[in-house]
Amino acid sequence: MRREIDFVGKRGIFITISLILIVLSLIFIFTKGFDLGVDFTGGTEMIIRVKGTDVTEADIREVLSKIGFTHARVTRSGLSVSKEEGRDFIVTVRHMFFAKSADEIVNELYNKEVDAYKVFSAVLGRDAKDLANKVNGLMGSFEKIIADMKKGKDLTEDLKPFFGDKASEVAKAVNSLITPDERKADLAGAVERKKEMIEKFLLKKLIEKPVEEYGKTKVVAKILSAIEKNLGKKAMIISFTEISGSAAQEIRSGTYTAVLVAIIAILIYITFRFNFIFGVGAILALIHDVVITLGFYSFFGYEMNVPAVAAILTLIGYSLNDTIVVYDRIRENFRRYRKMDVERLVNRSINEVIVRSINTSLTTFFVVLILLIFAGKTIKSFAFGMTVGTIVGTYSSLYIAAPIVIKWVKKF
Repeated sequence: MRREIDFVGKRGIFITISLILIVLSLIFIFTKGFDLGVDFTGGTEMIIRVKGTDVTEADIREVLSKIGFTHARVTRSGLSVSKEEGRDFIVTVRHMFFAKSADEIVNELYNKEVDAYKVFSAVLGRDAKDLANKVNGLMGSFEKIIADMKKGKDLTEDLKPFFGDKASEVAKAVNSLITPDERKADLAGAVERKKEMIEKFLLKKLIEKPVEEYGKTKVVAKILSAIEKNLGKKAMIISFTEISGSAAQEIRSGTYTAVLVAIIAILIYITFRFNFIFGVGAILALIHDVVITLGFYSFFGYEMNVPAVAAILTLIGYSLNDTIVVYDRIRENFRRYRKMDVERLVNRSINEVIVRSINTSLTTFFVVLILLIFAGKTIKSFAFGMTVGTIVGTYSSLYIAAPIVIKWVKKF
């Protein structure tokens, strides 16, 4: 007869170890926090390729500091680049690059605090006469646009001089600001109440793309010029990504919702698949896995971004799969050994599936570990989360999820 490992008898030790790890993780999470990526904070991330192999992160950081980006974060890219091509650096700045946002410019124009030409000359740094003329023309047409909107007319022709081929698309977007209920009840009244919102919306639609496009061009040229001047090296931009504050807020909200929905769905599934007690045990094991993994993110300073969230959600599914294998074997053995003591039955069930769980975990672990070592920055946060999560998830399925429900199983 094969010798059984006493998982259940030593559950107090394992639960204590887990509690210590959870407490330490919470301390790091609430004191040190996370290195949030631009996905969650908003801002700009770019990859700069610099010719030569003697340029360091400190060199790039110093150059950026000289041109005003004092808090820029610079790291070496993990992508393989030949000596002839140079080195790739990832630059992250926690704010948008433009001197003024489109919303700020819209408010200044709408309130007639400044002349349109002066605004665009200052923001774009070039002859902005065409855009200023369009803005002045649009503002001069507001009265007619609002009057036609109150009558329910199509605004495409009104908007064509300013938006060209996009006029029809913009007209639909403007009309969507009035809800169907408002349209039925009192269209003219609704348009009048939302007059300022409609006019500002049109102004923003007209100016935001030119401002953003030129803002990027101007900043990129400034950075490349500074690198060449200070380091004597040619440089080029490989990628340029910007995420606004509102988009970052939307991503954060979506993340919280995704994790919450996943946990609720799991609880419902296991309640129907087994029973509510096992569902609670599975949720506690998942919380254990997520908190400890987040603690590792905080301690080691890995970036918390969308790939990291994907790793957490993948970990939830992966850990649950292992937990269900254990629970399924416990349920089978409850039917097979009706008179066996609960503790002994749970222990036997864990011993029967441990080889399968460890083999599966090792296979997954080696794959994600290789990704962590050799993959580029884009996937590194995901690989780190899965590397830690594979170990923590397997541990919790064997040592936490089943032993923790023994007392409840005895009662119910």
